[in-house]
Amino acid sequence: MPTYKVKVKWGKENYPDIEVNTDEDPLVFKAQLFALTGVQPERQKVMLKGTTLKDSDWGDIKLKDGVTVLMMGSKEEDVPTEPLEKPLFVEDMNEGELASALDMPAGLTNLGNTCYMNATVQCLKTVPELREALRGFQGGVTMAGGMIPAQSITAALRDLYDSMDKGATIPPIILLQVLHMAFPRFAEKSEHGGFTQQDANECWTELVRMLQQKLQPKQTDGSDSQAKFKSLVDQYFGGTFDCELKCIEAEDEPPSFSKENFLQLSCFISQDVRYMLSGLRSKMQEQLTKQSPTLERDAVYTKTSKISRLPAYLTVQFVRFYYKEKESINAKILKDVKFPLEFDAFELCSSKLQQKLTPMRARFKEYEDRRVEEAQKQEKEVRNNRDDTSRAKVRHEPFSFEDDLGSNNSGYYTLQAVLTHRGRSSSSGHYVAWVRQKGDIWLKCDDDQVSPVTCEEVLKLSGGGDWHCAYVLLYGPRILEVAENENTKPTAIEETAAPSPMDTSSSTSPQQ
Repeated sequence: MPTYKVKVKWGKENYPDIEVNTDEDPLVFKAQLFALTGVQPERQKVMLKGTTLKDSDWGDIKLKDGVTVLMMGSKEEDVPTEPLEKPLFVEDMNEGELASALDMPAGLTNLGNTCYMNATVQCLKTVPELREALRGFQGGVTMAGGMIPAQSITAALRDLYDSMDKGATIPPIILLQVLHMAFPRFAEKSEHGGFTQQDANECWTELVRMLQQKLQPKQTDGSDSQAKFKSLVDQYFGGTFDCELKCIEAEDEPPSFSKENFLQLSCFISQDVRYMLSGLRSKMQEQLTKQSPTLERDAVYTKTSKISRLPAYLTVQFVRFYYKEKESINAKILKDVKFPLEFDAFELCSSKLQQKLTPMRARFKEYEDRRVEEAQKQEKEVRNNRDDTSRAKVRHEPFSFEDDLGSNNSGYYTLQAVLTHRGRSSSSGHYVAWVRQKGDIWLKCDDDQVSPVTCEEVLKLSGGGDWHCAYVLLYGPRILEVAENENTKPTAIEETAAPSPMDTSSSTSPQQ
């Protein structure tokens, strides 16, 4: 009976003096190895000098005493079990599954040059207070005969957002129909029979104007929002200018003062304008000609505007289009104008509002200083191998003044949506929405195609070529996070010396 004593090597383990009888089936030897290692025979691969041992016969394997046999294989408990639910790969997912897996919002079908409306709808969807007010709106869509434009558009937008929350791509047919009925110019057709391209900012303005008529202001306990504001749009999107009109040609003529409301700020683009703040500043000091009561003739006046109320959501339109008489089109200014991800509106405000903003701005400054200290402390703990990454629970401080719900109480804003245009005129080309999903994650909403993009890609939308150019920006309030046990009241600060604006823009996103 040919019996040999061999060595068996399995991974890092070595088993000497294992008796093998070659008259028996190799499975007997494998059973011995199972007893030693716990590796099932069917999972074993036994080799000698490159030759693999079969289950039925020894084949060409020639054993002798002291030879080393190599075994490979894993114990059953070391092998991952097959998942109960079969994994689904991105390439195999349909639109609904993909949107759910990546937490993507729904796209909107282009119904024939309707990208201007799709982009507007996606941008406005980023305002939670607007979404909440739409959910509470009770009116319905009325189509034929007695259509009420404001009610139908508000109801259609509400229903569209509800459908979009369920994922997948939605064709915004009802909203487009009521928009066409309310504003026939949006229903104009080309000589080929399809809808013509429209100006997205005009669509934005008209949609907001319709919502303005139907959405009631938000109420809080003891607030007089109903008396102060007629609409949620005025409350959260509306700002106020303090305007001074001074005659240049008549020094003795006293200046006149007035207030003007706005839902958008205009960033005018000239040769000198390289940054958004410069374009906004130029609009807020301009010259105009009007009848002078002192001189009894037309005279030149300087109009100076300062913001006396900042809304929670600040809309900025880049004035990129001008009418070219020769070609009868709204030609586009392609100039590169930088905009920041974090915007500080402090210097655009009246001195009275600046004083009101100062306490909350001081708290932001304290927060920034504390973050720097915590980062330094954490770095030191890492170096000392005492990494304590536990964070205290935080809460979000209100971004509005106590007596003015829907305002901005700091002057600090965070960019949350950009509507861009690609092309050479407002009546051609293509519109796209770029929206902040969460933190530094942005989404490009190109009709029915929704894809993730970076902050760097968003900052490249400043213009300067045939790529997408920022046309309308939507800034939301910057939120202050504080520890749950921290005092909620702003620090008292002397109002005579308001601090200089905190620079919240990075080197890649200047706002000068």
